[in-house]
Amino acid sequence: MPVLSTGELLPPVPSDRLTPDGLRARFGQTLEWAQEAPEQRIKAIGGDPRVASVLVPLVLREDGLTVLLTQRADHLSDHAGQISFPGGRREPEDADAAATALREADEEVGLSAEHCEIVGAMPDYLTGTGFRVTPVVALVHPPFTLEADTREVADIFEVPLAWLMNPANHEVRVFRWEGGERRFFAMPYSPGEGKAPYFIWGATAGMLRNFYRFLAARA
Repeated sequence: MPVLSTGELLPPVPSDRLTPDGLRARFGQTLEWAQEAPEQRIKAIGGDPRVASVLVPLVLREDGLTVLLTQRADHLSDHAGQISFPGGRREPEDADAAATALREADEEVGLSAEHCEIVGAMPDYLTGTGFRVTPVVALVHPPFTLEADTREVADIFEVPLAWLMNPANHEVRVFRWEGGERRFFAMPYSPGEGKAPYFIWGATAGMLRNFYRFLAARA
């Protein structure tokens, strides 16, 4: 899948916005900013989208914030094998989007709500599989332990927030087939020598790209 472009010419996110206090302040502001335009195939989806939430867990580490991500199990019917945030469909007992995100994070990776400080939410994101997803952003305070539900999650890992918010690491790729093409964001991340890279793309990369837009916008 060829790389058409990267965001290397886009403005960086000021470093003070990539801190707990900076994020708290950012979500407390009223900002004018634009999300990335949805894919053409998403615009064409009809019907009532299924309501869901994901938790965007920003872990407080000594070297800076990291984003906790999962790799979904290969046998799942939706987004199998993809990199994702903990999350899922809203259940009737969920009071709001944050409740859904926290419940799903506890069920999928064993992340207890008591470690999560909700700082805000991003605008809803429409997926190509017919979900309307609310990304709920939380600061995650260590120490905590995780345990993957292997029925849904194959792996749990962390990526530095500064790396994900560097637009130079945002690729626009294209998948072509007879009669059409699809363009999408991708953020291939290599955790280190001897470790397999993670290919972050699709809805997760799209939500991270919107998070970059939000953090980079002028106040």
